[in-house]
Amino acid sequence: MQTFIIDVPVPSMGATVSELNVIVVKVKAGDRVTKGQRLADLESDKSAFEFESPCDGTVTAVLGKPGAAMNSGDTFLQLETGDESMRHLESKTATPATAAAAAPAGGALVWTPRAIKLAQEAGLDHATLTGVTATGPGNRVTGDDVQRYLANRQG
Repeated sequence: MQTFIIDVPVPSMGATVSELNVIVVKVKAGDRVTKGQRLADLESDKSAFEFESPCDGTVTAVLGKPGAAMNSGDTFLQLETGDESMRHLESKTATPATAAAAAPAGGALVWTPRAIKLAQEAGLDHATLTGVTATGPGNRVTGDDVQRYLANRQG
């Protein structure tokens, strides 16, 4: 059986929920998982739920970290699998080492849509804004990061 790496995305919780918080991660790189196995606990502003593996495989990288805010569709983890029905999720980065190399160069920040919206509502341009500490995975600025920045700026 030929195996390949897939990007397992954060699930969509509907049109009104775009950002989910990672509460607990139940797996680590190297763990074997089975279809339906609980990978993590996630929560939105409305509910909490168990995030399950879409297939059998071996975890090669976990990008979602406890306390992080992630958007629906973001890569939560990477799995090595032989399940051909998952081929549509095949990773463009192929390996965790390549994924790390593809991170923004020079510490560049990646902004979540919610973070951009909050900055714009405060009259700020996220592209030129400095001083915001990114706490999300992959040097991501989350909505919570922008709210902290604004609170410190005003206070």
